[in-house]
Amino acid sequence: MFRREFRLFGLLLLALLVTGCVSATLDVDSKAIQPIPASLVGEMSRKAMSPRDPILVRIFKQESELEIWKRDRTGRFALLKTYPMCRWSGKLGPKTRDGDRQAPEGFYHVTASMLNPASQYYLSFNLGYPNRLEAALGHTGEALMVHGACSSSGCYALTDEGVAEIYAVGREALRGGQTSFQVQAFPFRMTAGNMAKNRNDPSYPFWVNLKQGYDLFEVTRRQPTVGYCGRQYAFAQGSQVAPNDPLAACPPSAVPINPAIADRREADERAIEALVSSGTALSAHAYSDGGMHPTFRRLLERNGVQALSRRTSLSSVPVSRPDAALADPHDPEAER
Repeated sequence: MFRREFRLFGLLLLALLVTGCVSATLDVDSKAIQPIPASLVGEMSRKAMSPRDPILVRIFKQESELEIWKRDRTGRFALLKTYPMCRWSGKLGPKTRDGDRQAPEGFYHVTASMLNPASQYYLSFNLGYPNRLEAALGHTGEALMVHGACSSSGCYALTDEGVAEIYAVGREALRGGQTSFQVQAFPFRMTAGNMAKNRNDPSYPFWVNLKQGYDLFEVTRRQPTVGYCGRQYAFAQGSQVAPNDPLAACPPSAVPINPAIADRREADERAIEALVSSGTALSAHAYSDGGMHPTFRRLLERNGVQALSRRTSLSSVPVSRPDAALADPHDPEAER
């Protein structure tokens, strides 16, 4: 019995060490098993949710926000909480190669094995980049995470307090029977206004494809089924089956769309055309290497570097550590 338990311990330790954003020794503190805060459990109760109901995560780069959605008693997802992100690197657009310092955009699925309790960045979970589509397109990179420590080179970083809450909520949903939770990572909230402003960006055709999944969730409040064909995402709903070969041509009617979704898309297309015709200015993104939520930027401008190094509550100013520009130059993420 002792030999078997020792072997299992060794396999666990090896698995943790080969995972990205991990510490060099097995973390023995309790941060990975801390409960969901009572205030957040209370919010779930008020919204007809339980800690073990399924979740869905949405990330928005331009707004530097991460949302947790949770399925309620109606069977639909409702917004539980929005977290400010204190750092993401690169610029708007997908990650395509190792070393481009881009944070991924796309649809990912996080299983229990992708939770990393021994992260160098407090706690983390792996997004699973490259997914099936990205791998088929030859995109490279690994260990792209959502984590704490407010430092990122290709990942999405939050405060330690913020990632601890997200980690606990995800952990309990997976314990409740959800096999994986979906993460939808977008360049911005995919409104007609934002699409019009970004219409000349080289990534625009890719964003139009992402918007299909965005619209499906916005209208139905149900998790879309993610498939692949024609070198892009293909989304299904309900009992529909999505194609699953990224390089194969899409069937003529791969995924039927219900009228409400079709109406939304047509309305957005008309709105985009009207905004373009009215001379809506193109966005001039000022990201030299990523972005941060305005809360953190104001704190940095007002109080300087030392303020960012102090851990404070999410209920006041949610900052725990310095901006990525001040991080260790030997950060293992540096080539992502």
